[in-house]
Amino acid sequence: MAGKDGMTFNQLRKVADHCGRGVLFFLEDGPVDEMQVHSPQFRTLANQKPELSAKLKALIERVEKQREVYLSLREDLDDAARPRFSPPVLPNGDLQEAARIARQWLGLKEQNNFGSYREALESRGVLVFRSNGYNGKWQIAKENPIIGFSLYDAACPVIVVKKQDSETRQSFTLMHELGHLLLHKTSSIDDERDLQSHRGHEREANAFAGYLLVPDAFLVSISDADRPGNVSEYDYWLERQRKAWGVSGEMILRRLLDTGRLPQGQYEAYRQWIAQLPVIQKSGGSREHRNREPRHIFGDTFVRTVLDSLYARHITLAKASGYLDNLKIKDLHQLERYYAGV
Repeated sequence: MAGKDGMTFNQLRKVADHCGRGVLFFLEDGPVDEMQVHSPQFRTLANQKPELSAKLKALIERVEKQREVYLSLREDLDDAARPRFSPPVLPNGDLQEAARIARQWLGLKEQNNFGSYREALESRGVLVFRSNGYNGKWQIAKENPIIGFSLYDAACPVIVVKKQDSETRQSFTLMHELGHLLLHKTSSIDDERDLQSHRGHEREANAFAGYLLVPDAFLVSISDADRPGNVSEYDYWLERQRKAWGVSGEMILRRLLDTGRLPQGQYEAYRQWIAQLPVIQKSGGSREHRNREPRHIFGDTFVRTVLDSLYARHITLAKASGYLDNLKIKDLHQLERYYAGV
């Protein structure tokens, strides 16, 4: 601009990629208008966590684009049977009753895991994404404290859960974010501290998740007389319930604490014992089933909508590939066969 050599197009493209923008964004005249560049949901998350990394901000934008893709494809398909978001009316101030209504709304059975919880939310019109465990544009890095976020939208909210070693932790994060959507009707982003918070909206979302995952009626199956004297044996004591409900031992103990059936000191002793256990590092595994990764990341509802649009010839193979994490065509055909049961 001062009459000297400027950036080359390739350099500008690299800057654009780093910022999650197209090159044309930097060639537009005039100053940047934040109100036009970022959605209200994005600005809500950025205000809650001002220290968000550029990579995580790009992920949030990418999730919003996927939602726009989904809504556009759903409109083209004109499929009345596709799930619509119609949340239940929840009482103010009674989190236990709110959780009971939400659990009934989701149609949850007594035995669950992260997959069944996710399926229940998707059946009610909530898109559930899970970050990829592999390095890439859909990953939330292990060292990043963020474990989940939700983007509120009256037509189609989205919950993003960070992939973790324990699916029980993912289930709690999922229901914590659902609490923000149903109770507060706002977007939210959460880290480890938020899921231990006893203040404000975070406390409410935590309590809601606890009541929903482990209702009081479930606790009847636990015998206090059989409780071991050593906290290191608590997980074995609660093994049947942990596996059936798809929750952690700590989650059940927290509910027992809330109902007055477990002393605070024993709960804290258990948490200290858990904290000092060595963390087992899992290997990255193989990507033999690369064709199924979009299903793990975006969920059945999103993937089926893309494939249905492809079958109806509303989109091309190239478009479908782009929407499904840039699957190679051969992997896309394998994914089609997987859903066809071949």
